[in-house]
Amino acid sequence: MSATNSGWTTPLSSSSTLSTPGSPRLLKAADLSPYRNPRVHASALIEYIASRQSKSSSVYVYDVAEQVGFGTLTKEWAKEANESAKVIDLQTRAGAGLSLVGRLSQGTSRDAAQGTILTAYTTPSGLASMAPSFAYLPDALPTRKLVVQVPTATPLGKALTLSPSLSPLASIWSIFPKNVAILLSSTPQQAIDFATLAYHIVDAHVVHLFDHHSASRETGHSIAPLSIPDTAQLSIQDAVKQAGYSFFEYHGSQDATTAVVLLNGPFALTLKAAVINGTSQLGVVIVNVYRPWDDVALEEIIPTSVKVVHVLEEVQNSGSQGTLYVDVFGALWSNSPRRIIASHILPHQVLQITTTPKALLDLVQNITRIQIQEPTNPSIKKLLFFNIPRSPLSVLPTFLENLFASKTGIQTRLLTDHDVFSKPGGIASSRLLISRSNTERPIPATLPIEHSSPGHSDFLAILDQSLLKTHSILQHAKAGSIILITSAWSNEELLSNLPEGALSLILERNLSLFSIDVKSIATNIAGASGPIRNAVQSLLAEFAFLRLYLGSLASEGSILQLAKGSFGDEIEGIPLAKISAQAWSGLRAVVFPNKIDQEIDAPPPVLRNFEPNAIAVEIDESSTVVNGARLSSWHDAAKHLLFPSIYSPPREEVEDSLFPHNPALRPEVPDKTFLVTCTVNKRLTPLEYDRNVFHLEFDTAGTGLKYAIGEALGIHGWNDEQEVLEFCEWYGVDNSRLITIPLPSDETRVHTRTVMQALQQQVDIFGKPPKSFYTDLAEYATSQVDQYALRFIGSPEGAVTFKKLAEKDTVTFADILKMYPSARPGIERLCEMIEDIKPRHYSIASAQSVVGDRVDLLVVTVDWFTPSGSPRYGQCTRYLAGLKIGQKVTVSIKPSVMKLPPNLKQPLIMAGLGTGAAPFRAFLQHLAWRASEGDEIGPVYYYFGSRYQGAEYLYGEEIEAFILGGIITRAGLAFSRDGPKKVYIQHKMLEDSEALAKMLHDDNGVFYLCGPTWPVPDVYEALVNALVKYKGSKPTQAGEYLESLKEEERYVLEVY
Repeated sequence: MSATNSGWTTPLSSSSTLSTPGSPRLLKAADLSPYRNPRVHASALIEYIASRQSKSSSVYVYDVAEQVGFGTLTKEWAKEANESAKVIDLQTRAGAGLSLVGRLSQGTSRDAAQGTILTAYTTPSGLASMAPSFAYLPDALPTRKLVVQVPTATPLGKALTLSPSLSPLASIWSIFPKNVAILLSSTPQQAIDFATLAYHIVDAHVVHLFDHHSASRETGHSIAPLSIPDTAQLSIQDAVKQAGYSFFEYHGSQDATTAVVLLNGPFALTLKAAVINGTSQLGVVIVNVYRPWDDVALEEIIPTSVKVVHVLEEVQNSGSQGTLYVDVFGALWSNSPRRIIASHILPHQVLQITTTPKALLDLVQNITRIQIQEPTNPSIKKLLFFNIPRSPLSVLPTFLENLFASKTGIQTRLLTDHDVFSKPGGIASSRLLISRSNTERPIPATLPIEHSSPGHSDFLAILDQSLLKTHSILQHAKAGSIILITSAWSNEELLSNLPEGALSLILERNLSLFSIDVKSIATNIAGASGPIRNAVQSLLAEFAFLRLYLGSLASEGSILQLAKGSFGDEIEGIPLAKISAQAWSGLRAVVFPNKIDQEIDAPPPVLRNFEPNAIAVEIDESSTVVNGARLSSWHDAAKHLLFPSIYSPPREEVEDSLFPHNPALRPEVPDKTFLVTCTVNKRLTPLEYDRNVFHLEFDTAGTGLKYAIGEALGIHGWNDEQEVLEFCEWYGVDNSRLITIPLPSDETRVHTRTVMQALQQQVDIFGKPPKSFYTDLAEYATSQVDQYALRFIGSPEGAVTFKKLAEKDTVTFADILKMYPSARPGIERLCEMIEDIKPRHYSIASAQSVVGDRVDLLVVTVDWFTPSGSPRYGQCTRYLAGLKIGQKVTVSIKPSVMKLPPNLKQPLIMAGLGTGAAPFRAFLQHLAWRASEGDEIGPVYYYFGSRYQGAEYLYGEEIEAFILGGIITRAGLAFSRDGPKKVYIQHKMLEDSEALAKMLHDDNGVFYLCGPTWPVPDVYEALVNALVKYKGSKPTQAGEYLESLKEEERYVLEVY
């Protein structure tokens, strides 16, 4: 397989400077909220919540918690002494909870009278040691309470492989006193919600267990704060309900005959995913609140069709009777006739289920006798990286996560684990998932690293060649996938170092291997070892990855432009183009022999499996804590070079002191915005004509707005006022009510607006809903019919219905809410669920060198009728068409590919259709001005197309003046419906084929096309024919020549 045909289609574009995952420690200087920050994982956010003085008087960090990477950040924040609670280190031993009891008990603690909320961090093993002490806890009060945050990461087996197992608690569940509530969460958002709830529950002490093994350590989730007042004091029933949860949740068919009950956690999520898209015979009941136990709630949630209930829980041995079974049996035995069966997960099975998620489904299938299909999602791309901790390439997975996440509509999730026992110095694995939709299934269940793996990764990167000889890594590559190896070995050396059986595996699975020697190349570029060379190595690996991942979509130029968007033109004086060229030439396909040599001279080495047994916590830019031990390395200095915006001291932005940016104009908009005034709004087409094309002029005096030739103006338009008022009345919400919603430009910040302001200026309530909206909205439907309909449309099976609604009926968010009226989220939640109004960009139709403090636009109104006869309008063109003289408009500037060449003598060929004439008006204005200043300009061929000359010869008088003035050398005007035969711009271009071929081939000319996409193939064919006819090129050569002009910015398309 060649390097240019090895990838799959994926959206990717230039992004802003990217950074490594944020740790809340990085928030200290800016004092920003860590919410809605995909770089902050849930476990770090739980520490942030628990360690605030507003939540905890003191935080007790037990050693076992820090050994699994929980508590380190809290201790670091406490050193800053800002808003962090006091931290006390404790050892885990028998009676470990007595010190906490003493602090809370009246008469034995000086804090008791003043009131104290204590937080403790421990693991399931530590909680088992503490639990007997809880019998002595005093009753919980609003000012006296214990909260225990329990990261579920339990070492199992000889390799101490970490697992989300709760087996240490199997024997002590029954001894928890009635004044202790037990909450269990699984997803990152639920973990944060329950961690927050723990401090608002006033009638019980709280133990919260969350999935620190995987889900809560994944980056890529945008986690919202729980919408509950800081001063709220609630019973556990009210708290859980107010947060939108219940003690139990049921998933599966309402006609199921068998149900499985289990505690919430990653195992529950795996089973939930299987039954949602699988059999109708099986349902799953997930326990969110284990204590207090609610018999009535359990009975109500299980469908009456269920006749057999399996209680699936971890126990110490097969003869044990689990506490959960006792609770379920007590709740259900006296009601409708049901068989209640105890189904055990034994200690030896836990490890297998952890590393091989299918083992859980097989177990449930065996006990229920119901066929279960493993959930699959082909749209998820699964990337797997193996590396040595703290190597120069360790930053690569994080960079790629941020790179993909910068694309709208792309979801990324990253999880990094370490194995510190199987290799001196350790080995790290990073699992990166890329998809277009959110999925709750934990990363280890989606991309397992299992023994004897059949292959799950779509892309496997081995970033240290020595791992090939020590670990069984190649087995994780899916059949037909790509493997990238950073290696100094030649092709022959690499083949000789492959372990026994590897070559057979590669050929059997049709794997494509590529290698690149990033270290040697970086040494040639940057010299001796050090942070600069390390940074270059990372960039080389990045270039190699993108080339392979994008496959036929990749070109050296496009990937270089992508990198420049992130890092600029150079890094520490080294041009990025040089690094790109070296990466491009240094990437080699590994060539395999046709025949496998079966001779073995020595016993093959025993390859080890990767066992995740350590969690690393990055506490600052150069220091890492692993299992409680602090590690440092100068390798981390490379991050300063790759990610200066995060790791360098903040610098004040240089800004025009005369025209400082005013973020109050549109605080939700990330771009620099300007407030301009409409001075002209003139219709150019006749009133009786079916198209409203109009010309706008805005006064920019006093705003500081500057724009270059060919740039675009971003219009931050508003929704129609009357439509918003009508929607508010229908939805039953006061349009003057104040609400607090996140800023889309920075989801760590919020702002307060009236409902009217939010729906008119920010929220795209009349926009097109994506498929995910239907699924999200289904959660709020009180009618089962509405709920099922919404879930169906949001499911893969509902693709046809969704397409009809989106493309034929062109429904809006408001339409969907009216179609399914029982689904009514609160107005603040609704605003969060709906995308924000995006600025619409229009090519600027003026040259500032000519018009001064003014900017002109050429716009056509977009409107249509739905199949039901309802009128529809383009949101922004409707807004612009209705502008009154003197009305203020918020705008921003966007760069464009439409640029004049540096040499005015170069021939210019401009082709515009309809409003595509806008940028060429700016070009011609500027060229006329330069000519009037005495500058020599080259030939200008201007092609324009529309339907009727009498109605749509846009800026016709000006064009005629430019022709008479000699600015336009030749005009090809095509009015398709004025004559008996339709004539388009490509026909006019064919008339000038010889001149066009000479300008493009011999005279360094530049060709521009602006307008709709439909004429692109015909225009392209016209130019190819010109080159074939007059320059002797073959059609393929002519096509390749035109493609090469794109790289030189001499064949420029701006089509829509």
